[in-house]
Order: sequence, then structure tokens, then C-alpha cells
Amino acid sequence: MKRRQFMQGGLAAIALAGVGSTGLFLLNKKGFVSTVYAADFSTALPIPPLLENLDKTGLTAQFKMAAQLGQRSFFPGKITETAGYNGNFLGPTIRVRNGQRFNLRVDNNLPEVTTLHWHGLHLPAKWDGGPRQPIAPGASWNPDFTIKQQAATLWYHPHAMGKTGEQVYHGLAGLFLIEDEVSDRLDIPKNYGVDDIPVVIQDRRFFSDGQFAYVQNMHETMNGVIGNYMLVNGAMSPTLSVDKQRVRLRLLNGSNSSIYKISFGGQPFQMIASDGGFLDRPVSMTSILLSAGERAEVVLDLSSLKGKKLSMLVDQRGGDRFEAMQINVVKTLQSSTGLPQTLQKVERIPESEADYTRRFVMQSMGMGMMGGGSLTINGKKMDLNRIDEKVKLGATEIWEITNKSAMMMSMPHSMHLHDVQFQILDRDGRRPPVHEQGRKDTVLIQPGETVRIISRFLDYKGVYMYHCHLLEHEDDGMMGQFEVI
Repeated sequence: MKRRQFMQGGLAAIALAGVGSTGLFLLNKKGFVSTVYAADFSTALPIPPLLENLDKTGLTAQFKMAAQLGQRSFFPGKITETAGYNGNFLGPTIRVRNGQRFNLRVDNNLPEVTTLHWHGLHLPAKWDGGPRQPIAPGASWNPDFTIKQQAATLWYHPHAMGKTGEQVYHGLAGLFLIEDEVSDRLDIPKNYGVDDIPVVIQDRRFFSDGQFAYVQNMHETMNGVIGNYMLVNGAMSPTLSVDKQRVRLRLLNGSNSSIYKISFGGQPFQMIASDGGFLDRPVSMTSILLSAGERAEVVLDLSSLKGKKLSMLVDQRGGDRFEAMQINVVKTLQSSTGLPQTLQKVERIPESEADYTRRFVMQSMGMGMMGGGSLTINGKKMDLNRIDEKVKLGATEIWEITNKSAMMMSMPHSMHLHDVQFQILDRDGRRPPVHEQGRKDTVLIQPGETVRIISRFLDYKGVYMYHCHLLEHEDDGMMGQFEVI
């Protein structure tokens, strides 16, 4: 594809690159596939660089980024048109501290409107980066606010109206890490890129010429664009080589619409943090389920695995399993001293504190006589000119969210709230498992399930979003707006 074609057509032109006399794509049971290449794990896991703080004193956090076009070779002899921040695909990791003033200039060097949303951040509404804060091509945006939350693994990505899925798919995403006094003093791995490893997991599908096959029809809108190749930090089947007895993986399900069950071949791990920060204590697990947008920090004890390889397995909704990454334990390790038994006390918000209960129905309607489907919240699609809910500043609220779908369109949804971190009260009346009892901003809701969450709406007035974080659902209008007044 010529650069001129791409520039004129915007990011959508990428999806058209595979159209030719030989047809759109090769098919298998999943729909989209290019030539299958055997995973050889010869590529080292790329580590996104830490974005340089322009304030050399470190007293404030001042950064500069650009959303830009790029190219990446995912297959031998094939070049894929991509997008990224300060690079060809994905973006650098931004690391800040609680209490720091954060200032960033982002330049939009794309041929179309974008935004920059801070997923999981508690911040003034005007800097949220949702569809209400568009950045035109050639323009800049300068969010400026103070970090007011505990240590956590968050992320950033575009949130342009109707374009989120396509822009994320082509590479616009990155991690945003907050540190504080608690993370400083805990005896946990914290050497970024050495034993504290970012792990961004995304599935993709490709046309036979190597271009991303981001093509939507009614099936993809309703089910999400699900890929049949797995990327970790933008690489296929990479290897992470470590020589430490413990390694901390900051897992992000950065996919558009997939749900992942992540495991390590039966090797136990300790989960230490969820979306919004540390849990009360480490939770021993052998697998974890993450919906699109969810994060988890896990620690692997590798002290008994010297000279061995450990596979990170990713089971995808629909039944496919990927050996997504290998961990190569390259040196003799001494016995681990173990993790702290207590991480950080999670203050439970008592249900009795709630001032109000709101009810939301996330509904997927099946194909009608005219062939159309519908994705709604409380029977409505997103309208930027409509405020759906008004919340009083300082209020504590319970949101009761039900996944109600037509029988033939039964599917999970992933509800995300901007600005606030919440706690899960119950799932169908049952207390959530221990690893879901921390701070959250995104929650998976299975078909027919009702989940109740509770949150405090503090500090800031303004208009924020709530939506399904299956990005194709979001782009189709499964979103709403709440205003803190």
C-alpha cells in the first residue's frame, strides 16, 4: 500500500490493503488468517521504554508524546501499516507518583481525529480524554492535573467517537504506572524491565499480504473483532529471559474484545494487584480471567525452575489456546524469601454508606427481519448531547448492572467507569472471589449475570463516560454519560 493511499484514507485504509484480485483473505473456521508461521520464540520480549520525564528534578511529571503512523514486520517479507505513540506500534510506559503534578503535550500526527484517554485515572473531567476531548489532525492537547490515587497499573488509549476499536487495533495503547510510598516499601520485584515486566496481551488477525484485517460487519460488531494471532508487547511468540528468583508481570488485556484466561502450565503464581492497586494480601492462583481492559499484577516464583522454560498460556473466548510467551529461566536461583503477607489494607466501602442505587441493563438484541442488531445500555445508544445520569459530588452509589441479551445473541460484556475506582459487592448475590475484592474500574459481566458495584464520587465535577469495554460494542454506541454535579 502506498503511503499516499494511507494518508488520504486515514487508518481505515489499512483494512483495505488486502483487497485485490486474489480476494480479501484466506479463511479458516475463525474467518481471517494469513500464512501460518510456526512459533519459534526466537524474539526477545520487547520492553516498552519508560517515557522520559522532562522535569529533571522529578518534582513534577512532564512528558511529550505524538500519535503517529508507522510500519512493523510481523511476518517475514511482509510490512504491516501500524500506528503508535512515539514509535511504530504501541507506546512508551508513563511512570508517575501519587501527589505529582502531571503535564503532557500530545501531538496528533495521524490523518484523523483521535483522543487520549487515561484508563483508570482519577482526574478532572476536561482531561479525561474521552470523545468529548477530540484532538484534530495536526493539533496538540495538553492535560495538566495532579495525580490523586494509590500505586496501580493503568493504561492509556484513544477514545474517539466510533474510532476507538480501529485505532487501538493498529497500535495506539500504552501503560501508565503510578508509584507511592506503599509500593516503595513493599518487598516485591520493582526493577522495571528486569524483574518488573509490562505484559500487554492483544490478539490480531491479518490479511494475506500482512496488513491488519480490521474489517467489521454485523457479526464483528456484535461479537467483537477477535484475532487468531497473539501479540505480547507487540511481538509474536516472544521469550522473556530472567535471572531473578521472582518476577512481577503487569498483565493487561489490551485486546479489542477478547476475554483471556491466562496461566503458566499449572505453575502457581501470586496475584498482588487488580485494576486500581494492591490487594490486601497476595492471592495464590493458577489462572486468571481478564476481560478487555482489565489488569492484574502477578508474581511468579522461579527459584525451582533454573535452566527451564515456562510457557504463558492464553485461552481465548471461543476455545483457542495460544502459547503466547516463553519465560526462560537462565541462571541458578536461590530460594525465594516469599512475598509480604500483607500488601495494603483495602478499605471496604460499606453498603450502608450508599446514598443511591442505579440500575443498568446491558442488552444485546439479535438480528431482526432487516438483518440489524442492537447494543444498548438501558435501551439507549450513546448520544454526546445527552447526559444519562447525574451524580452528586461526594456521593457513594451502588450501580447494579445486568447483562440481558436475546437468546441467540447471548454474550459477555465488560463495564468500565471513567474517573472512579469501584469495589464489587456481589455477583448474582454472591460475594466476589478474593482476587476481585480490590479496587476495580472494569468488570466482566457474563450473560444473564447481575453485578453490583459501589463507589465514591469525589473531588471533581464534570461529565464522564461509562461503557462496555468490548471496543466494537463501545463504538456501536454501548456507552452512556454521567455528570458529577
